[in-house]
Amino acid sequence: MTTAKNTVATIIPSLHYRDAPAMIEWLCRAFGFEKHAVYEDGKGGIAHAQLRFGNGMIMLSSVSDTQWGRLMAQPADIGGRESQLACVIVANPAAHYAQAIAAGAEIIDALAARDYGGSSYGCRDPEGHIWNFGDYDPWVADAG
Repeated sequence: MTTAKNTVATIIPSLHYRDAPAMIEWLCRAFGFEKHAVYEDGKGGIAHAQLRFGNGMIMLSSVSDTQWGRLMAQPADIGGRESQLACVIVANPAAHYAQAIAAGAEIIDALAARDYGGSSYGCRDPEGHIWNFGDYDPWVADAG
């Protein structure tokens, strides 16, 4: 088995958005992501973007009719469902929850203490992708 060496994050979720430029701004404002790289596609969309959060990252692009794009479905196209979600570790879930609500995130699982440790909440972004934010850190829990 081989693993990536000398890298901070080895798994980077990638999402597609209908209005990727607006979603980049929203994700930064609502969830605290920071732009690492943004490449426009020359047609008003995003060919590729990288947004950082702590030592993690997501990548995103505009919905497109490409080999990869045809394999993806947007939540609005499939009844608001998702096949996966991003779990993001935050230092202060209560403050993050308030920030997300202020930015208009749809809360689907209210902030609460969890049986497995820590507290978390779940929400949807404006295009329906599901996110979970909390302070449970499995790397720390496994080390204990």
